[in-house]
Amino acid sequence: MSWLSLDWVSSVPKIPVGRTAKLGFDWLKAHGTWLFDGLSNAMETLIDTILWVLQSPHPLVIIAVFVAVTWVLQRSWKTCALVFLGFLFILNQGYWKATTESLTLVLSACVVCMGVGVPIGIAAAHRPRLYRAMAPVLDLMQTLPTFVYLIPAIVFFGIGMVPGLIATVIFVLPAPIRLTQLGIASTPTALTEAATAFGATPSQRLWKVELPYALPQIMAGLNQTIMLSLSMVVIAALVGANGLGVPVVRALNSVNAALGFESGFVIVVVAIVLDRMLRVERK
Repeated sequence: MSWLSLDWVSSVPKIPVGRTAKLGFDWLKAHGTWLFDGLSNAMETLIDTILWVLQSPHPLVIIAVFVAVTWVLQRSWKTCALVFLGFLFILNQGYWKATTESLTLVLSACVVCMGVGVPIGIAAAHRPRLYRAMAPVLDLMQTLPTFVYLIPAIVFFGIGMVPGLIATVIFVLPAPIRLTQLGIASTPTALTEAATAFGATPSQRLWKVELPYALPQIMAGLNQTIMLSLSMVVIAALVGANGLGVPVVRALNSVNAALGFESGFVIVVVAIVLDRMLRVERK
């Protein structure tokens, strides 16, 4: 029964997973500096622009804009009141600057994830074999511990908002891809056949039939992108990203329950406000 012993497993040379990953990172760092510098500059420009838009006007102006957007999307005075009161609470707690920094990270992640994820999701819906090939990669991106993403982000982009944004994008990107693919793929065949019968081109079918039908799923993908991005706020603070994660990390290091609960509750308020703003239901 010696074959039941696990000694033979340990005697086999260790598969060099970690060493191979390190060699890959070293090669990319040596030969891809131009690419990472370009990405870093583009991300910094996006972050600085959104941060300037959120911090330059008076807070009440920004709150009024968010309330107006809520009214356009929801047509509900109750939801508008919730958004208004939520931001007033944040002002009352003294977290406006940190909130705008976190919103910058979230909005930047939304721009990148939706800009990349929606086209990929559309392509995957039209090509089932492509989606089957992508599925294991998407599973890996969502199940790999988020702290692991911080290592290559720091190696390639240093410390600051950019590595936090990169790590957030990698973690969040599968959500808009999957939900866009689901929405497009679930479009009733009768609708697409009717559009084709009336002479619609593939492009017209996409813009006038498939995307309108898939809009609730795409908006759900946007909602998930925002929620998952907020969940990365604290983790991004560990690599130098500013925002609401900084006081949470500070509270953890100093075992300050009051500061931790206060900043954590503000994150919850931001999540509730954004969720109610962007919730879209199929009518």
